[in-house]
Amino acid sequence: MRRPALPDVSARQLEAVLALAEYGSFVAAAARLRLSQPALTRAIQRLETALGVRLFDRSTRRVQITAAGREFAAVAERMLNDFGITVQSVREVAEERRGLVVLSTIMSVAGGALPSIVAAYRADRPGVEIHVREGVHATVLEDVRSGVSDFGIGYVDELPDYAVGTALGRETLCAVMPARHPLASRRRIGLADLAGEAIVALPTGSRTRRTIDAAAATVGVPLRQMVVVTQLATMLAFVGAGVGVGLVPTGTMRGPLARGLRAVPLSEPRLVNRLGLIALREREPTPAASGLLTFLRREWSRAH
Repeated sequence: MRRPALPDVSARQLEAVLALAEYGSFVAAAARLRLSQPALTRAIQRLETALGVRLFDRSTRRVQITAAGREFAAVAERMLNDFGITVQSVREVAEERRGLVVLSTIMSVAGGALPSIVAAYRADRPGVEIHVREGVHATVLEDVRSGVSDFGIGYVDELPDYAVGTALGRETLCAVMPARHPLASRRRIGLADLAGEAIVALPTGSRTRRTIDAAAATVGVPLRQMVVVTQLATMLAFVGAGVGVGLVPTGTMRGPLARGLRAVPLSEPRLVNRLGLIALREREPTPAASGLLTFLRREWSRAH
């Protein structure tokens, strides 16, 4: 269906109609709008010409609104109210005060540093809605590539061509075990010390698992990865139940699920991954996403 041509009507003309309808006088309406009387008269005349109807009947003594004018005034009031709300909403979005940000992150960040950073961000911007999608590094990359997420937090070494990374810091891996475990009293342990232990591991598709497997192969340590889970929170629960020892990013141990567990740094080899923000190379972030990106870069070092 073809839309009819719309008349050229300005917000100032709508305000002129409402003022004249309210005061019934060009002199009073012009004073209300801070216009000269001739300017107000011209504005009404141009609007009537554009609409093709007479909105007001004039005489030397009074101005009387017509039936068409009353109907148009009601529409004008709604339009101005809606426009004012829209302008305010646009300003809030532009000022990063309102909007939606979808963030994809690896699990160690989701359960570690991210909650406190998001809490600080939302304390200043309570109108911004944040959706957090957590998963393995490959999931973060796919979310960024497909546009499901505004940006991601993951490993920034060897990113694909479509992505650009901004380094935040380094993530080291540690061994986690119940506080009563024989190895829990050590200050540091090596992978060789875990050769006889049952390991609770992540899937082979996770970057953490690939880093561990590569290091174990390099030093010739056959790790017994006997139980495989898909979530770091599940791994910590299994470790706490005495199923085995876990190898996790150090940031994971900041969360409440790590209570009662002991994290022991790895000495040989020291396992390190470079963490950072990941964005689609050709995508311009929304104002809300840009604000959260800036906040994350500033607050990351304080949270570590």
